[in-house]
Amino acid sequence: MSSIKNYFKLTATYHILKLLARLAEDFFETLGEMAKYFVKSVFYALKMDFSRKELINQCSRFAVDSLPITLSIVGMTSVIISMQTAGEMVKQGAGSYVGMLSALIMIRELSAIMSGFAIISMIGSSFASELATMRVTEQIDAIKVLKVSPIKYLFTPKVIAGFVMMPIVVIFASFIGIICSGLAAKIVADISWLNYISSLWHGLVLRDINICILKSAVFGATIALISCSCGYKAFGGAKGVGLATTKAVVWSFIAIVVWDYIFALVFYF
Repeated sequence: MSSIKNYFKLTATYHILKLLARLAEDFFETLGEMAKYFVKSVFYALKMDFSRKELINQCSRFAVDSLPITLSIVGMTSVIISMQTAGEMVKQGAGSYVGMLSALIMIRELSAIMSGFAIISMIGSSFASELATMRVTEQIDAIKVLKVSPIKYLFTPKVIAGFVMMPIVVIFASFIGIICSGLAAKIVADISWLNYISSLWHGLVLRDINICILKSAVFGATIALISCSCGYKAFGGAKGVGLATTKAVVWSFIAIVVWDYIFALVFYF
């Protein structure tokens, strides 16, 4: 029996299973720690025990710095979708519904998802690499020595900034996306602006807008929390910084998709 066990340990199957077990253990351990960091961040936020200056700086990073790339991505994506659909809808006699379709796509899904992906790539990776560098250079240990909570100083302003500023980014992105979609529909399918806007109001529902704002706020807080948590757990020098940043980006992408599925399941089914 021992010889069979030793032989099995030499196989590729054993090493793959061991890797999966280690990844699963790391996932659940990090998930538990993120829950702990989130509770502490909410505690400090409710007590208003955080730096207002740092909060303003993080809000500027989250919204102002990320706005150009976010609007570019959402605008180009809406143009591509409109180019693909507007012409076909006109052929089927549904040209008067192009604006409604664009509004539904933008408000329900596209603006929040694409804005989230853009912010993960630009701001989330920045948060993770910043905290990971502080961890491997022992700056976080120095903060603890000064009797300052790293969660209060590093996590709370970023999580609040993500929760507050992400809806504002998504509102701007939705507006730009709808305008770009109408422009593409005009060029590709010769749909007049009057037809597009009159159709648009049929697709704009206050309930969808409220859900979009709530979803984007959750997205923003989640991106900030995951990015900070992965950076906070970094170790191993420069390589550890790279691994923590990669993990933050990948996990944030997955979390955004999971949250989007949950919102769709709860509010639309």
